[in-house]
Amino acid sequence: MSPAHARSQSVIDFALYLITDRRLTGGVPLPDAVADAARAGACAVQLREKDLSTRELLDLARQVRERTAAAGATLFINDRVDLCWAAGADGVHLREDSLPTDVVRRLVGVERFIGVSAHSMEAAVRAEAQGADFVLFGPVYDTPSKRAYGPPQGVDRLAEVAARVRVPVFAVGGVTAARVPELLGAGAHGVGVISAVFGAGDVFRAAEAMQRALRAGKS
Repeated sequence: MSPAHARSQSVIDFALYLITDRRLTGGVPLPDAVADAARAGACAVQLREKDLSTRELLDLARQVRERTAAAGATLFINDRVDLCWAAGADGVHLREDSLPTDVVRRLVGVERFIGVSAHSMEAAVRAEAQGADFVLFGPVYDTPSKRAYGPPQGVDRLAEVAARVRVPVFAVGGVTAARVPELLGAGAHGVGVISAVFGAGDVFRAAEAMQRALRAGKS
């Protein structure tokens, strides 16, 4: 096992991976919604607001960084290594077609995390081999936000990926608190969620329910 892989097994101490969409928060400023979610317990937040300009995204990232730092949450910036450094984030999250993970590792160093989205076994294996700290695999279930990435992979495919790679695997796509036991039972380390938390109306209670389901599933 490589040093990067050995590290990931011990330091990926969150099971709830929140992916932002400020359009879902019902008018609540995204930094405040993130703070509400983070109050529910240890988590990570991926800032994924792809329609913003670079300066707008940096400003938002700095505000979210303040909230996550205060709550002890881990912050990832979607795909932007430059903004990860500029905002003082903890890591970067890569798409399948982003810069190769090993290239990004040379840019961010070993002190920052790299998560990689994978929509196939091959992509998950490649991400691990190139030094990713974890894989976000999906979509497991059908969900509007992930239909562009193909049909649902299903829980059986999730189980195959989790058994094949040694880095933590997070399930994404149609995740709800009720589905958490099935996902953990398939070998997922945790879950990635968007609308189930940020679109829930009461972000804190939704995140709290997800955390309860994760704790129960791991006990």
